[in-house]
Amino acid sequence: MPDGTPIEAPDETSDAPSAERRHLAAEKKNQRYVWWYLAYFLFGIHIVAFVMIYAISHAK
Repeated sequence: MPDGTPIEAPDETSDAPSAERRHLAAEKKNQRYVWWYLAYFLFGIHIVAFVMIYAISHAK
């Protein structure tokens, strides 16, 4: 530019905050899913453990 100010691409400036916001929202959503999977996995492990304890304690 004649006045010395650089021209920035409109895609870079306008999409950067929204892209970052979308990335953070997706990361938060994915993190929530990871916690749910972990909770179901731990719950399932405990069910299996209780069934095994029951089977061993009631074996003849």
